[in-house]
Amino acid sequence: MNKIKASVWTLGLALGMMGQASAALFEAGLPAGWTAVGNSGSLGANGVVTLAPSGGTQYGYVSSTNGVNGVALPGVGGSGSGTNGSTLRSAVFSAQAGDDLEFFFNYVTSDGAGYADYAWARLLDSASNQVALLFTARTAPSGSIVPGFSMPTPAATLSPASVTIIAGGPSWSPLGGSSGSCFAAGCGYTGWVQSNYEIAAAGNYVLEFGVTNWSDTAYDSGLAFDGITVGGVVIGQPAQVSEPAMLGLMGLGLVGAAVAGRRRKTA
Repeated sequence: MNKIKASVWTLGLALGMMGQASAALFEAGLPAGWTAVGNSGSLGANGVVTLAPSGGTQYGYVSSTNGVNGVALPGVGGSGSGTNGSTLRSAVFSAQAGDDLEFFFNYVTSDGAGYADYAWARLLDSASNQVALLFTARTAPSGSIVPGFSMPTPAATLSPASVTIIAGGPSWSPLGGSSGSCFAAGCGYTGWVQSNYEIAAAGNYVLEFGVTNWSDTAYDSGLAFDGITVGGVVIGQPAQVSEPAMLGLMGLGLVGAAVAGRRRKTA
């Protein structure tokens, strides 16, 4: 392989890795080492939930349909109590201080006023202690449903920052028999929202997604998520080249191509 071909190959490899960085996580189902409680899985575009902006052909989800009792966040939710729901935890991953934890999420609910289900994402340490409640998404008859009423302010920065429900009985297969149903004002979905959280200290962490019914077990809700990266690297894939390294590879490829081109002209 001559130098100009090698440079082009290096550049192509870097570009290919950049394209894979946010798209590969759920392509083959839930990743190895992830722990599910209740109902979770991976799915392609389905009903009101399109593919995430990160570019994958599958996204992960949790749903309260066929969920288990006792997964609601302790002390969170105001009047009433959580009933059945589901959680999904990542395998332990390492992060450095200042790394951005980024992903997209889409909250979907067939429930409405009076029985306000909610979903969430949390950053935990490797001993399962909460480091940050990244966000909550909750049914509301009007106004922003992220974080929703009687819920904590998100620790993550969300884009868009204020999200209202796209109203109507949402068609989405993880809702099971509740798909297409709507109880009172507040049912619908958010569309894809981006979450960004800067990790404060180097360490080992776990990312948790969850959803719970509230005060009853009827009219289910769920959360879809995708494009999860830490410091520009797909979560749980340390062999993936980070974005700064990719840019370095691209630079080397371009410089190599330019040098090779000059040498050919002067030969």
